[in-house]
Amino acid sequence: MQPFVYRNDELYCEDVPVSRLAAEYGTPLWIYSKAFLRHQLGQIQQAFAAAEPVICYSVKANSNLGILQVMHEAGSSFDVVSGGELYRVKAAGADPTKVVFAGVGKTDEEIRFALENRILMFDVESEAELDAISRIAAELGVVGPIALRLNPDIDAKTHAKTTTGKKGNKFGMDIERFQELADKVLRDPHLELLGIHMHLGSPILTTEPYELAGRKAVEVVQSLRAKGHNIRWLNLGGGFGISYRQNEGPAASVYAEVIVPAAREAGCRLVLEPGRFVVGNSAVLVSRVVFTKREGGKLFVIQDGAMNDLIRPAMYDSFHRLWPVRPQVAMPENVEGEIPGCEKTDVVGPICESSDYFAKDRCLPPLKRGDLLATFSAGAYGMSMSSNYNSRPRAAEILVDGSSVKVIRRRETYADLVAHELPE
Repeated sequence: MQPFVYRNDELYCEDVPVSRLAAEYGTPLWIYSKAFLRHQLGQIQQAFAAAEPVICYSVKANSNLGILQVMHEAGSSFDVVSGGELYRVKAAGADPTKVVFAGVGKTDEEIRFALENRILMFDVESEAELDAISRIAAELGVVGPIALRLNPDIDAKTHAKTTTGKKGNKFGMDIERFQELADKVLRDPHLELLGIHMHLGSPILTTEPYELAGRKAVEVVQSLRAKGHNIRWLNLGGGFGISYRQNEGPAASVYAEVIVPAAREAGCRLVLEPGRFVVGNSAVLVSRVVFTKREGGKLFVIQDGAMNDLIRPAMYDSFHRLWPVRPQVAMPENVEGEIPGCEKTDVVGPICESSDYFAKDRCLPPLKRGDLLATFSAGAYGMSMSSNYNSRPRAAEILVDGSSVKVIRRRETYADLVAHELPE
């Protein structure tokens, strides 16, 4: 499914011209396709149905309430990594008893909040966390449901800043520590070990890491059951890659081919935590050209979208396709090489940092002041990682459903920037 297509030399989101949205709601502007969100979630639900999965959309990828409500209505539950994310999914109408709580640094307040809401389970990262859950569960007179997070030392060939399953990462524990903590749970009346958790990183574009993790998971589940644990859940995280360039992202069914057999062999129900796969290609960030200039033998296009809106290029050296909303040259399938009628361009923002760029040496058609640029594949880790750096108000977010348009976050004002500050 293609949520953003060019018709008559103009970019559309579903049935709505993007230029119309920019004129009405201003720029920079996040535009999401509701149909694409539902389609991507449906692909996962269908591909993994044989493993009776609980699909827990990863809130950190995009935590807007409007997005969460779409996920909830489509049958998804949620993976959270903070008390604030748990609060958000409750506000979206979700059932907390199907929520998984991950993260290495859960506070006592967050653990208590989760236990009071009877979440499905915690993904436990350390012995100190295990002790904290036990203590708070005892205070509340409940049993803390947990999955231990195993670090399987598998290199998923992801970016160094997004790998989570290799030895030396801050996440999870090695197999020896894992077994020690599993034995400790057996002696603790305030804890119950329901499953195991392995997350390998993101984005993962091959199935080999999941196949290796699945084999390890089967062995571990069998050993835990032999000790007396009633293991019912296998959580292999998320991390499924998407197509930022052309068609490099595999379909959900490709991942399912290696994950479903492992879950069935382990005799477990499956938990998955997709985020990027669902929301990544659901959105564009639309910016307006402020100025162009030539300096040092380079062409710079300065737009009103900046690294405070989309920090991925600055933080991860990530690639996003860019193309004008009303181009003079049709967007080719491969936007990385030489393109007739185009010129190498650095697309930058107005922030006072050299790292404030969206693309470097990218061949683009001629652009002038006032033109609109679309940054594609911007739905994941875009708005959720945005900030007010340089005292820039955050952008509005729009959800398109066919020909209907809904504002799911209003544009911030200057007054919003100081609303929470307390001057003397």
